[in-house]
Amino acid sequence: MHPAFERLDHRPWPIPRSLWTWRQSWRDLLFAHWPVPPDALAPLVPAPLEVQEFDGTSWVGVVPFRMAGVMRRPLPDLPWISAFPELNLRLYVEYQGRPGVFFLSLDATNPLAVWAARRFFHLPYEHASIDIARSGDGFHYRARRRDGEAAFEGEYAPAGAVRESRAGTLEHWLTERYCLYACSPRGDLLRAEVHHVPWPLQDATASIARNTIGAPHGLALAGEPATLHFNRRIDVVVWSPLVIGTLQT
Repeated sequence: MHPAFERLDHRPWPIPRSLWTWRQSWRDLLFAHWPVPPDALAPLVPAPLEVQEFDGTSWVGVVPFRMAGVMRRPLPDLPWISAFPELNLRLYVEYQGRPGVFFLSLDATNPLAVWAARRFFHLPYEHASIDIARSGDGFHYRARRRDGEAAFEGEYAPAGAVRESRAGTLEHWLTERYCLYACSPRGDLLRAEVHHVPWPLQDATASIARNTIGAPHGLALAGEPATLHFNRRIDVVVWSPLVIGTLQT
C-alpha cells in the first residue's frame, strides 16, 4: 500500500473509485502566504471557479520545495526524471463545493516534467533554473525563470515541533486541500484529485531576498509573508484530471 493511504479519515470527501495514476513525494517544502484582497485575484481565476476567502481576505501562496519519486504508476523512479526542484504560485478556489488549488505558475528545472505536466494536466509549468543548498537545518533557495520574468530567492528553515493543523484554523484552510483545478486549451475545466496523510507541519522562519514570482500576474507580494510553515516530507498520489465543466467567457 502506498504510504499516502495510511490515513483516510481526514479527507473532506471520499477518494475516487478509480486507480490513482501518478505518485510523487514533496520534500523540504515552505508554505509562504500573503493576504491579498479577493477583488485583486478574481480576474486571475477563470469562471466558474470562485476565489475563496478566510476571515474576509484571500491568500496567495509561494511554495519552494523539491520533488522526488515522480513517476506514472506502476513504473519505477528514473534518474534525473523523477527528482527536481520546483516553485509554485497558488491561489485557493472552490467549485461545486470542493475547495482546491489553482496554480498561476509552476516552475521546474526538468524540461520533460514541464512538458508532461502541460500535456497531461494542462498546468502552467515554466522552465526555470533552480538551486537549493542545505544550510544547517534550513535551505537557501534560488529560482529564476528561463525567460527572466520571474524569480525567487531566500532562506528558510523549520522552527518548532511537528504537528497536524486543527480544522477551522487558517493553516488548515491553506494546506489541507485534496484537488487541483486547471484549464484545457479547448475551454474545459479540469479537476485532478490528490491524496496524502494530513500535513505534518512545523512553524518556519524565512528571509526572502527577492520575490518577483507574482509580477507576470500583476501581483506584488511585498514584505514578509504573513504566515510561514515547513514540511520535511509528504508522499502523494494523484489521479488523472477529469473534465468537470466548461470555462465561461
